[in-house]
Amino acid sequence: MAGFLAAATVVVHFAALLYIGLGGFLAWRWPKSIFVHVFFVVWGVAVNVVPGLPCPLTTLEDHFRARQGLGPLPGGFNEYYIYDDLIPRGLLPAFTVAAVLVLIFSYAGAYLLWKRRRLVATH
Repeated sequence: MAGFLAAATVVVHFAALLYIGLGGFLAWRWPKSIFVHVFFVVWGVAVNVVPGLPCPLTTLEDHFRARQGLGPLPGGFNEYYIYDDLIPRGLLPAFTVAAVLVLIFSYAGAYLLWKRRRLVATH
């Protein structure tokens, strides 16, 4: 059971990362979802830049790994699953810039749509 729960945690972790990267676009349809997305973005950035701040999903996966007799993820989730396997290390700076640009675009689009909806509602 612990193996299944560890695998499920990995799936949820990847879903959370996709939401952090692309969830701003949901606010184009559901404007109030932006507040949840901002929380996820702030938390995602914080666990990657604040030394010692653990990611709860990595902690949960490590717990289930321990129940299987395995050690914690070597280097953490990103190090184990993403760096070099999905994103070559040499492209990390470019990927980071692209991710920030996507975030800015999604938020700008959400703002412009929100503003247009308010304008239409007042006329």
